[in-house]
Amino acid sequence: MSKKPPAEENGEKILVKNRRAPFDYHLDERFEAGMVLLGSEVKAMRAGTVDITDAWASIERDGVYLKNLTVQPLPHTAYPHEPRRVRKLLLRAKEIEEIRKGVDHDKKTLIPLRIYLKKGLIKAELALAIGKKKGDKREAIKTREAAREATSAMRRAHKG
Repeated sequence: MSKKPPAEENGEKILVKNRRAPFDYHLDERFEAGMVLLGSEVKAMRAGTVDITDAWASIERDGVYLKNLTVQPLPHTAYPHEPRRVRKLLLRAKEIEEIRKGVDHDKKTLIPLRIYLKKGLIKAELALAIGKKKGDKREAIKTREAAREATSAMRRAHKG
């Protein structure tokens, strides 16, 4: 089975998307951040060797950092990078303060939703999120199944 090429949305080429995030979290405010990367990381990201599923971001004294993001180095790189190193995110001071309030006061988590190219620069979309309980996830599965059954019934009725 062949992989689909990354989708393009309004001039942005999506490199990787966290598809589990909407299922595991109630997503709130979203932020766009630049990333401080090494040259070999940029090349590897463009090649699609990124895994975002376990990644999360934290606020530290001097900024916001993306942790647990895996960027596998390309096989023939002269100076390979460390795959799971901590990467600094570039945000405005106001945005960092908003994130700090959400994380400290509202007990939210900062998670990456997607990493994409925008005007030649690699950006990360982050969201403040609250983890869903097991019952919430079950409810999401039920509504998705109901919608799927309704559309298939409509198709059957339309064909007959």
